[in-house]
Amino acid sequence: MPLDAPPLAMLASSATDQFLRSLFDTSFAGIHQLDWFDWMLLIPYFSILGILSLFGLHRYEIIRAYYKSRHKIPKEPPQRFSELPPVTIQLPLFNERYVVDQLLESVTKIEYPRHLLQIQVLDDSTDETHPYTEALVARYRERGFPIEYHHRTNRHGFKAGALQEGLKTATGELIAIFDADFMPPPDFLKRTVDFFADESVGVVQTRWSYTNREYNLLTEVEAMILDGHFILEHCARYGNDLFFNFNGTAGILRRKMIEDAGGWQHDTLTEDSDLSYRAQLKGWRFVYVPSVDCPSELPFETYGFQVQQSRWAKGLTQVARKLLVPILKANLPLRTKIEAVFHLTPNISYPLMLIVSALMLPVMIVRFYMGWWQMLLLDVPLIIASFWSITIFYVIAQRELYPKSWKRSIFLIPALMAAGVGLTIINTRAVLEALFGIQTSFARTPKYAVGGKKVKLTDVKYRRRSGWLPYIEIALGTFFLFVSSYAIDTYNFLALPFLLVFVAGYYWAGISTLWQEYQGKLRWQRERQLEMETAALR
Repeated sequence: MPLDAPPLAMLASSATDQFLRSLFDTSFAGIHQLDWFDWMLLIPYFSILGILSLFGLHRYEIIRAYYKSRHKIPKEPPQRFSELPPVTIQLPLFNERYVVDQLLESVTKIEYPRHLLQIQVLDDSTDETHPYTEALVARYRERGFPIEYHHRTNRHGFKAGALQEGLKTATGELIAIFDADFMPPPDFLKRTVDFFADESVGVVQTRWSYTNREYNLLTEVEAMILDGHFILEHCARYGNDLFFNFNGTAGILRRKMIEDAGGWQHDTLTEDSDLSYRAQLKGWRFVYVPSVDCPSELPFETYGFQVQQSRWAKGLTQVARKLLVPILKANLPLRTKIEAVFHLTPNISYPLMLIVSALMLPVMIVRFYMGWWQMLLLDVPLIIASFWSITIFYVIAQRELYPKSWKRSIFLIPALMAAGVGLTIINTRAVLEALFGIQTSFARTPKYAVGGKKVKLTDVKYRRRSGWLPYIEIALGTFFLFVSSYAIDTYNFLALPFLLVFVAGYYWAGISTLWQEYQGKLRWQRERQLEMETAALR
């Protein structure tokens, strides 16, 4: 080597400098030079996109783990009880007048020895659901069903409090739980109870299905989102011996496990995930049985869907705040800890998306002067990590579940992304409330037993008012419409499809919410006027 050859470190430094200059050419052909303000925009913008991309890359890992282990998913119990154990079925209710009939009809058809079965209706209702359900339970009891009615005069602890209160009089070794809109099949217990013949099993979770999947575009999108969770996520986590959660309904828990894990606690809005992680930290095994599906109802109104998702987002973030440190300190495999982090923290993406939204226009102005090579070098990996991961993830879930009709899901992906955008504002608030320890009440999701029928609801009392939310969503949709026009003016066509998803998502959420509330108010006014006219004629 010549004596005047530069040292290796200097060569590496020179190569790095050249790469950085090519990536961020600060001169931009003499037109513009990046200053400190430009970097103040670019660095947080791409840092946040990098964090969001990690969650996108995690979807690829879930897909890989699913294909690696899907053969491990059980269809039949590996062993069976010589004598069946007593089972208590708990049915937590709160103002569920529309669905309580179908719930009790389904549960009383479950095939299991009656002397080993106890059905608890745990009703916290404050409206006519209370006397109606009490009378309905009495009629079933007269027909010989082992059913009991429990009514609390307060909602202390919400659903978790009701379940914990029910345990005081529960006679079952196993506790099956069904939310008010679920309709378990008659052979539900026959196909699940024997998994508990293994003394280490604490939970058996089954898959959700949907009676109103094709009710409207929103319910189709919701079903796709939940299918991704129940087909890919649950199977991948169970099949690879990772922690996964009981979903709060359509499952069975061992009473001993509930007590060993510290019982139902109500300091989070997702008491099911909270108990799941506490139990698995204690060494209990969870079993997932997707071959058993339990029909339920999806929210078919925009704001009802948003309220449900924000409750889950806040609750899961509360569980992360409560349990991530104990999980990371526990004697667990590193992979289990990493998966728990990804499982419990995905909703942090909503406030991060809001920050990205605020930075998008000024960053686009700065990047206008960057060459196509620099833009592609940054954007293509981010697109692969985010956009394509969502597409592949949910399309694969549909192909696995519906091998003959999955192709329709490809055309629903833009709507799925738009629905996700429509959750940004309400879920950001939920996540921030969780992080700052702000406690709120358990907001129920109204259910109406519509099945697949198109109906006009005549009673709007279960609807929650959206307040300021739709107006902010419409304002953000307008902002992104302006950003889209700027992208067209600057020939930034690569960003246009993503910007239009934001436009569609915010407009869809805001306008549909206001329209549904207007329609409900209009029907209520017409009915009130009709009642007054009828009364005047008497």
